[in-house]
Amino acid sequence: MSGSAPGVQYVGCRIEVGMPAPLRGLGMAPAAWYGTGGLNMAPIGRIGLEKRVITILGCTAVGKGTLARAIAGRLGAEIVSIDSMKVYRGMDIGTAKPSAEARAAIPHHLIDVAEPREPFSVARFIELADRAVGEVHGRGRPVIAVGGTLLYFKCFYQGLFAGPSADPAIRAEIRRRAEVEGIEALHAELARIDPEAAGRIHRNDLRRIERALEVHRLTGTPISVLQREWDSQSIRRPEWDWVLIGLRRPREVNNRRINERVRRMVAAGLVEEARRLWADPRGLSDQARQAVGYAELFEHFEGRMSLDEAIERIKINTRHLAKQQRTWLRRLERVNWIDVEEADDLERIVGLVLPLACVTGS
Repeated sequence: MSGSAPGVQYVGCRIEVGMPAPLRGLGMAPAAWYGTGGLNMAPIGRIGLEKRVITILGCTAVGKGTLARAIAGRLGAEIVSIDSMKVYRGMDIGTAKPSAEARAAIPHHLIDVAEPREPFSVARFIELADRAVGEVHGRGRPVIAVGGTLLYFKCFYQGLFAGPSADPAIRAEIRRRAEVEGIEALHAELARIDPEAAGRIHRNDLRRIERALEVHRLTGTPISVLQREWDSQSIRRPEWDWVLIGLRRPREVNNRRINERVRRMVAAGLVEEARRLWADPRGLSDQARQAVGYAELFEHFEGRMSLDEAIERIKINTRHLAKQQRTWLRRLERVNWIDVEEADDLERIVGLVLPLACVTGS
């Protein structure tokens, strides 16, 4: 990107300094600010945003959802959730779903589209997400895509890695081993044959461990190798105008935010919500059962740990998830990264993001 607007310095794709101080409190820059300094920008609403997908990425608890709603409110956009657990009805507190008031103010898509007892695949997500984006663009509005399920984002952005078809016999064998030996043993096996995949997949994520072992059994090749080959042949999905914005905080700051968020979730009724799900005679899908924030409480209900231990385990597992997300995001290209300190206010962050969201060229 050539040139710079007053008060904004671009170093690659990373913003080092914010907007001019007089603009920060506005939440959006006036039209006079657009187009200065070689940014080639126009007033909001008149630059072809109706085909744009503004994607806000970052690890859990970094503040993606709050930022997405603020940006959507400024641009008249609608939000598409990229979250494998927000799709489930009744899993509200533990997935940090936006409130009913927030969803009434700004349309949200891909939230509450499945029952917890139903499997929900990445292919199903892509189908629904593509449909939602098409409908929003058809209304002449931009899309804000936000979430932390990075596998879903990758397939949404680049296309779906299909791999070999599922083999029921192999899957049944892996499931039997999980029951007898435990999921940890399967994750250890995956670490031996495909350390890269094991490093990305949580040790309790039976569904993804199963798929990685199955692909290796069927092809003799680690799934991480096949995915890299897919990456090398992939291009961006061409029909939309993508802008990738990454939000990140210092690790110790984000860890404090995670711990505080877990505390707020428990105070808001997370334990009671999890108990309702656990006691539902219709059961839960493996995906829902293994969700961080619920799986630990299910173990408590089954007598395997105390409530205090379960809550502490939620914090630990969420911090581990955030670490995995940070590792994955560091490898992602074309991201406009915004570094946020603990004391940064929302309006300042919005002021940094809006020029990136609305830029039309270099």
